[in-house]
Amino acid sequence: MHAFETHDVLNQPPPFSDVNLIAANQPLLDALKASGLDTEGERLLEFGGTWGSAERLDIGRLANENPPKLRTHDSRGYRIDAVEFHPAYHLLMRASMEDGLHASTWDEPGTSHAHVARAARLYTAAGVESGHVCPITMTHASVGALAASPNRLAEWLPKIRSRVYDSRFIPFWEKDAVTLGMGMTEKQGGTDVRANTTRAAPKAGDEYELTGHKWFMSAPMCDAFLMLAQAPGGLTCFLVPRFRPDGSLNALRLQRLKDKLGNRSNASSEVEFREAFGWRIGEEGRGVRTIIEMVQLTRLDCAVASAGLIRMGLALAAHHVRHRKVFQKRLIDQPAMRMVLADLALESEAMTALALRAAGSFDLQQADGHEAAFARVVTPAAKFGICKAAPRLLYEAMECLGGNGYVEESALSRLYREAPVNAIWEGSGNVIALDILRAENREPEVAASVLERLMNDAGDLPGASDAARDIVLALQSTDPEAKARFVAERLFVLAAAAALTRSAPSQIVEAYALTRLAAPSRTIGANDIGGAANPLLERAFVAI
Repeated sequence: MHAFETHDVLNQPPPFSDVNLIAANQPLLDALKASGLDTEGERLLEFGGTWGSAERLDIGRLANENPPKLRTHDSRGYRIDAVEFHPAYHLLMRASMEDGLHASTWDEPGTSHAHVARAARLYTAAGVESGHVCPITMTHASVGALAASPNRLAEWLPKIRSRVYDSRFIPFWEKDAVTLGMGMTEKQGGTDVRANTTRAAPKAGDEYELTGHKWFMSAPMCDAFLMLAQAPGGLTCFLVPRFRPDGSLNALRLQRLKDKLGNRSNASSEVEFREAFGWRIGEEGRGVRTIIEMVQLTRLDCAVASAGLIRMGLALAAHHVRHRKVFQKRLIDQPAMRMVLADLALESEAMTALALRAAGSFDLQQADGHEAAFARVVTPAAKFGICKAAPRLLYEAMECLGGNGYVEESALSRLYREAPVNAIWEGSGNVIALDILRAENREPEVAASVLERLMNDAGDLPGASDAARDIVLALQSTDPEAKARFVAERLFVLAAAAALTRSAPSQIVEAYALTRLAAPSRTIGANDIGGAANPLLERAFVAI
């Protein structure tokens, strides 16, 4: 007789790999179709296959298992302030830049669906590896701020548009392509950027010298950084390059890299400036107004990327339960697990629809005032709702795998640790909620236009009119700031329901409205989604 081998591996799912991450995602395909985008013409299915390959998924793992390292000095004692990355990080950056994630909406001439197409790519790539998305996002959004100084935009835009990745640590004018970062927060002020103490002394024309610090400056190997500092005329935006115009290293002294919960492949640094060279962007005293054009774009990316994280968590959970047997039955065939997966799929589908709908408003805002209002008001609400839900939903996906999801070998542990950062970046929950409140109070006609547009799409759904009434009453209350999160949450759910009406079957839309709009959502798996469970599962797991 043969002895029983205790190390035999039984009842484990095969590796999750070589999956077309876009072809397998029917809710995403339908949201793209609702936006009028041709997935074949945009070669999105090719993109989904590449990013779902075993090789690309493993590169994401390697980039996170080998975080960047700071080298302040070289072997001769010269200050270099350089960050070294694992080759996997560079491979991801190269792939994303070749696919245009950093600049495709700024192509000349632009396409009518540029933001939607880019959002679909970003959503997919973020689920594979989110750390490298930080410099990709900032480079893309930097154009919004640089527009305040047309001469600087003209100088930098051709290299921003480039589809190559040039990681060489040399002056930007010698490079084939550039990336740009952002430095806003200081240790004494955080969100309150008007409390920034970094000083900018004017020298000649738009040239200044900055002295001070930044508590968070992400992706410090970017070629330049947009940041805020106190000029004689008040808080002002500056473009601070890594190299001075004479070719010498600029005085950005990297103090240390942050040891973060997640986002491990990406370097985030503390930095000091000692008369660092910078160009003024926009007018003195209008720094917040200048940088907010960048922030609006990065907030959209936060929402899109978090929706992508949630989708990847759902896909990993679905893969596991389709192959794992418990009590002689596959997990997916057991009613309690089906309800959990279907409820997760409902959340993911709504967030996917809203993320793509918000991206579409950026494509249309120049020609349509209603879409411009939608972009201003709904984008922060989408960021608020999607990003804050991500940790909760990814935990539920992790629980579907049990202990297999809790170990570091599981991609879900990385997704879970990654999830909180998008809710913190570009304005945490209270900041976003208060921004929505201020926008609605400052421009009540804009808020009314947005609510009208949402009600045109969702008005017949259970709870839609109540949600709109709740928002209006909260805005008119004696203490609206105390209800800021309530307004943000109700606006988010109403906008998600409205987005679903454009791309999802009516049975799914109705289930979302009944369990999220007409009544507060219960724990995942405890919401009564009725007959929507089967179509949700069929749409979520196509070809997986």
